[in-house]
Amino acid sequence: MTLQELVHQAASIYSDKIAVCFDECNDQSPIYYTYKTLVNTASELSDFLLLYCDFQEIREIGLYCHPGINLPSWILGILQVPAAYAPVDPDAPPALSTHFMKKCNLKYILVEKQQINKFKSSYETLLNYDTFTIEHNDLVLFRLYWKNVEESLMLNDRKEKYEKVTDSTSSENSKEEKSEEHLDVRLKHCLAYVLHTSGTTGIPKIVRVPHACIVPNIQHFRVLFEITQEDVLFLASPLTFDPSVVEIFVALSSGASLLIVPTSVKVLPSKLATVLFSHHRVTILQATPTLLRRFGSQLIKSTVLSASTSLRVLALGGEAFPSLTILKSWRELGNRTQIFNIYGITEVSSWATFYRIPEKVLNSTLKCELPVQLGFPLHGTVVEVRDTDGFMIQEGNGQVFLGGRNRVCFLDGEMTVPLGTMRATGDFVTVKNGEIFFLGRKDSQIKRHGKRLNIDLVQQVAEGLQQVESCAVTWYNQEKLILFLVSKKELVKDYIFKELEKHLPNHAIPDELVLIESLPFTSHGKIDFSELNKIYLNYTNLKFEYKLNGKEELWGKLQHLWKSILNLSEDSSKIPDESVFLNSGGDSLKSIRLLSEIEKLVGTSVPGLLEIILSSSILEIYNHILQTVFPDEDLITFSKNYVMKRKFNDVSQEETSGKSLHQKFVMPLNLDTEINAFIALSRGSQILAPNTTVFLTRFGHFPSACSSDLISQTNIQNVKTLNPSALIGKSKDSTCVAKVYEDGTPVIGAEKMELHVRWRSDTGKCVDASPLVVIPAIDKLSATVYIGSHSHKMMAVDLYSGKVNWEQILGDRIESSACVSKCGNFIVVGCYNGLIYVLKSNNGEKYWVFTTENAVKSSATVDPTTGLLYVGSHDQHAYALDIYVRIQ
Repeated sequence: MTLQELVHQAASIYSDKIAVCFDECNDQSPIYYTYKTLVNTASELSDFLLLYCDFQEIREIGLYCHPGINLPSWILGILQVPAAYAPVDPDAPPALSTHFMKKCNLKYILVEKQQINKFKSSYETLLNYDTFTIEHNDLVLFRLYWKNVEESLMLNDRKEKYEKVTDSTSSENSKEEKSEEHLDVRLKHCLAYVLHTSGTTGIPKIVRVPHACIVPNIQHFRVLFEITQEDVLFLASPLTFDPSVVEIFVALSSGASLLIVPTSVKVLPSKLATVLFSHHRVTILQATPTLLRRFGSQLIKSTVLSASTSLRVLALGGEAFPSLTILKSWRELGNRTQIFNIYGITEVSSWATFYRIPEKVLNSTLKCELPVQLGFPLHGTVVEVRDTDGFMIQEGNGQVFLGGRNRVCFLDGEMTVPLGTMRATGDFVTVKNGEIFFLGRKDSQIKRHGKRLNIDLVQQVAEGLQQVESCAVTWYNQEKLILFLVSKKELVKDYIFKELEKHLPNHAIPDELVLIESLPFTSHGKIDFSELNKIYLNYTNLKFEYKLNGKEELWGKLQHLWKSILNLSEDSSKIPDESVFLNSGGDSLKSIRLLSEIEKLVGTSVPGLLEIILSSSILEIYNHILQTVFPDEDLITFSKNYVMKRKFNDVSQEETSGKSLHQKFVMPLNLDTEINAFIALSRGSQILAPNTTVFLTRFGHFPSACSSDLISQTNIQNVKTLNPSALIGKSKDSTCVAKVYEDGTPVIGAEKMELHVRWRSDTGKCVDASPLVVIPAIDKLSATVYIGSHSHKMMAVDLYSGKVNWEQILGDRIESSACVSKCGNFIVVGCYNGLIYVLKSNNGEKYWVFTTENAVKSSATVDPTTGLLYVGSHDQHAYALDIYVRIQ
């Protein structure tokens, strides 16, 4: 039995029933596919792939797309070829995805049309794909050619060794026995999908999953959850996380409906709750505890696990199960949702055990601190607990091993695997009276924010700080990472957090830092972690006893927390009211930390605050808190000036069309081998003039390289004092405004000036980056504005006419400002996909691309003396690059 056969059986019975619903969660109506449409769309794709794909060994096809209405059809279409689908996340770091595709030796990949430019830009330096690109509806098929064929050679070598072993077996009977004992990855109908592990504790492993391994999961969960055609299941997991397979195929093999929403909606708790439980009445939810916690205890109790919820089944897995005390506090009186603890590993995809929390336990008013057991094996799964010597145990502590005759996967380059292979999980448990309870990850490994973390690393980094005498780290209630410090001298917590952020990834930053006089020890001389947990509990209770003196103190404390968590300067300057957390250097993990600090500050939980932090300004965050803490206080509203900054109303129709208001003849820039003299003006009024002695002088005394349209550095303060009306030519006191002749020549000696919109250029989406203006010293060359936007566009626009000289589509949104090389021939800009692009300044052609491990949001800088390029990335590295030799 295969996954596609399960779907075909359901489609033959429920052909006219809704199979898939995609809701954009905006003003547009949801899109629906029936089972008939689902299968027909999949069959069309299968026919297309059979026509253009020629498989040699392992039958795999990559899928590069975002969630949408066609997603299940695309997966089904690949499976029907037959081939395994290998999902590639467009939002994942290109280096990780490249490692995955290269290690798979992937030859074909289907790319969603909307993601074509991003795909090409992200992998142009890492892939060699020829002109073989064929379109099919909303997809484009690429054939991939790899520069480094090491992985391919490795697979061929394994194949040759296997064939030699097979050839040496003389009898036909022996051959049959061998085929029965091993599963071969090259068999035509063997594989269902290919994934990779997270790699946070080492090199990511490739996991190839046979149909025979995953189908028992699907069949058992259909029975366990009592799925019917009336159920609605939510696709909560990304395709690169194997629980998504369970969500998709449990729904589509039962005649039920699968609900899909955009990834961006999943991080907005209140909106997601409304979509799931009010609009679509979801009945089955499989999720990680982290995803559930994002809703917040109040929203969980009032919506997800309310007495009237539509949710029949909640299955939590992928992380440590919440304590029963917390779980019971989340349920509203009268709630009847069945709650399951499910456990498994990617290497034996997907789930291995299940345990349904008894109704009497959930309804009990007695406090229960006992952990929840892992439960019972799923169909076809064998669960063993072994001691350090590898022997099975019936009582005591040991490591979990998972497998089963058909519950086996291929790891990395494995071509054959013996049936019944058992895999070590790295998870330690204790066995009591036949029940298995989770203790923790191997070598102090924990799973936090969906990523594995060795807490010893946090301790080692903290102990390395000069101010720290000793420290310990605890995973409090398997929810919070707490760092206890004994300091050598008085220290500031904010300083420690800043130091830790320099050395640790975001998911390793502690939730809390607690200062203590000395570490408690057990009688064996080890750190007493149970005592540390008591210390933290007392510390928390003391913090909640603090009361704010009023809304003024709240505003000041909020400003302090904002600066502290974002590592901003602790000066007396006020955070602008319109500042948005994510746009100011924040991210999802820092937002959770800010939420925690605010709730501790005010002494109570603030419903809906996380969503406000992620999407609103600091003033709106303050007002939201105010409504909870001081409900009788008046809210602060935005000033008129702030609104004017957002949008000017008196803009002509010609301006809004994006066309230039004053067109002039523009001579194109030439890329010469010689060094060009120029002046560059960039963010913060910085001036770079590496190859010329020309400098900006007082207003009205410009050199030939600098048009009189530009304001000198010394008069910038006059511009800053203008009110918004001056920007659109409506100064109330015209006598105080400098006049400008039609040819652009200013009147010398005026005290003030008036700014007019001369031209506008459409970048496609919002512009976060500051423009770079390059003014060549030679009169015949025109000054150029270089600017990037969220539309992935990098543009070169003539400063005087607004004419677009060139535009280049990069791999993702652009938030960093560009800089110019010492010679003036190249423009350098960082991109959100982790790439640094070096473009030719005259035509935008890509000269070369450098890959980092994460988003590049900061602006690059060129040393005017050495010509070296300096840039930082969110991968926590700073790079010094030589533009001209293309090396690091």
